[in-house]
Amino acid sequence: MTATSSVSADPLTADAPVADLVHALTAAGQTVATAESLTAGLLSATIAGVPGASAVLRGGLVVYATDLKHSLAGVSDEVLETEGPVAASTAEQLAVGARTKCGADWGVALTGVAGPDSQDGHAVGTVFLGLAGPGHTEVMRLKLVGDRWTIRISATHTAVRELLRCVRRPAGQDAQGE
Repeated sequence: MTATSSVSADPLTADAPVADLVHALTAAGQTVATAESLTAGLLSATIAGVPGASAVLRGGLVVYATDLKHSLAGVSDEVLETEGPVAASTAEQLAVGARTKCGADWGVALTGVAGPDSQDGHAVGTVFLGLAGPGHTEVMRLKLVGDRWTIRISATHTAVRELLRCVRRPAGQDAQGE
């Protein structure tokens, strides 16, 4: 590639409002950090694909191995032992851990089963998305379909959309819109 040739768009940012997310975070003066298991860094890489992301992306924790969910992100041993690595409480603690460990306004976590086999009784496509931010914490259970790549990229794009929704949420409004 020569200096005068154009650079193609980042394929990770296609089909997701990630530029809108970076703009919204920048406008709000907020930052984000991730704790990723099944996506293994795709969410952070997707956000980083937008010019200007360095103003809002603090970093991320790739916690693919269960023990790293505890040692790096601070998920309690009790939660991991009783509920496992694919659970709502795990996603919540991962999101809080990302936010805390990386010093960000928002923490986003993704944990789940991309396949090809089920894990600990969870079907392929079961994903938990955790969001932790200023006065706001929520977890969503997603049921995604497709092959490993499709599930992982769908989880990433859903996380982008849901974080954007949270960042745009008026101050003082909870997850139910009250």
